[in-house]
Amino acid sequence: MPYVNKPRPIKHEYELQKKRPGEHEKRMERQRARRAMDAKGIDRTGKDIDHITPLSKGGTNAPSNLKLKSPSANRSYARNSDHTPKMTKKK
Repeated sequence: MPYVNKPRPIKHEYELQKKRPGEHEKRMERQRARRAMDAKGIDRTGKDIDHITPLSKGGTNAPSNLKLKSPSANRSYARNSDHTPKMTKKK
């Protein structure tokens, strides 16, 4: 635990995040998706937001591409050698 005996430098971390290309926009897009779910009154407590089409496969953070899943179900996908989720074929 790196911040046990001292406060976390959140402002400094935020400035470093803004300097990394593209990451700030992606984080803000994810935060907007979370806020949209909260505005609809959806209880996200203890659940993960899952992408129907993964971001690595061209999916977006649009509300139509999001669903809630339990953490164990969301993190148990089979993975390819590059650690991306394997796409299952619909029958």
